[in-house]
Amino acid sequence: MSHNYFVYILTNKNKTVLYTGVTNDLEIRLKQHTENKDNKFAFTFKYNCYYLIFYERYQFIEHAIEREKEIKGWKRQKKNELIEIDNPDWRFLNDEILER
Repeated sequence: MSHNYFVYILTNKNKTVLYTGVTNDLEIRLKQHTENKDNKFAFTFKYNCYYLIFYERYQFIEHAIEREKEIKGWKRQKKNELIEIDNPDWRFLNDEILER
């Protein structure tokens, strides 16, 4: 059986803040970040990080968690370089995910 786990990066409207996370359902997780009904003190709420700019898919949760930790340990420049491999213009990808 194939599983889907995602490592993703969100940013704010001005692209000044980055948030890295992991989930097994990217569409639902994006909606949760946007609605943010449960935790008004969460990082994404505080910094308005709702815009998806990067994601990777993994079959095993252990690999996704390992990758999330790796990216979180990087400096901003290295994260920017990762994003720009697949998304050089930093387009917001939310609609692509939510329209699937």
